[in-house]
Amino acid sequence: MFDEIMRKFEDSPSQQAVIRLLLERGFSVNDEGRVVSGGIEIPNTGIAREIDVDRRVVDATTDAILTDEELKHIFQNISAIPSLRDLAPVLDLTVLTVDVLDADEPGIVATVTGLLADHGISIRQTISEDPEFTDEPVLYIIMDADLDGDIINELRDLPFVRRLSIE
Repeated sequence: MFDEIMRKFEDSPSQQAVIRLLLERGFSVNDEGRVVSGGIEIPNTGIAREIDVDRRVVDATTDAILTDEELKHIFQNISAIPSLRDLAPVLDLTVLTVDVLDADEPGIVATVTGLLADHGISIRQTISEDPEFTDEPVLYIIMDADLDGDIINELRDLPFVRRLSIE
């Protein structure tokens, strides 16, 4: 789906940058063509500054979204989900990052979370990056517990794991 969305803006790398930012941040476009997060309006100048484009590029992108029924349906229904990943050090949580060989392989999240559950580890949050939105998607598992060496070795031995990191 991501490729289809980006193809609609293939003649404008600047508009593609706007689309990418909206998707990455979970920003919506309201009926007036304003970029919003929930009910909070985000000035187009702020969006433009973030990705180093002119404000008019943001205006043109939101206008294009509203004139395309498929895009309108997508971008009026996006919502952001708060992440514990960056808060983990402050909240004394552990973040396990799993880089995988093939993110399209089914069962990755189930296998990793199942292994942790088998060891009695409670998970606070999982974040699985979508392979369509990022070149090298990873799986983040945020938990209360520290991981011992045996669990780390079991995770590392899973056939789809390229690399693990623990923060």
